[in-house]
Amino acid sequence: MMEYDKVVLQAFLEKQLQLFPEKVAETEEEAADFLDECMAVVVNSVREVWEYFDEAGLDVEEYDEKTILEAEEVFEIGDGRFLILEA
Repeated sequence: MMEYDKVVLQAFLEKQLQLFPEKVAETEEEAADFLDECMAVVVNSVREVWEYFDEAGLDVEEYDEKTILEAEEVFEIGDGRFLILEA
C-alpha cells in the first residue's frame, strides 16, 4: 500500500473530475482509500511518467511530453511530482 501525503491527496481532490464524470472522493481519507483501490502511484518526474507507461506496455515512442502529461490518468501534483491512476 502506498502512502499519499497531503499535497497528493489535495491535488487529487481538486483534479479528480479530469478523469471521472463525478467526484469519487470528498475528503482526504476517501481520496486515500480510492487511490489505494486504484493502485495509484506517485512518480517524481516527467521521465518517470514516461517509464511508467512504457513498463505498462504502452507504445510511448510516438508521444511527446505534452501528450503523455495530457493523459486523463496523469495528475500533476504541482511540486514536480505526478499521480498516475490505473482507472
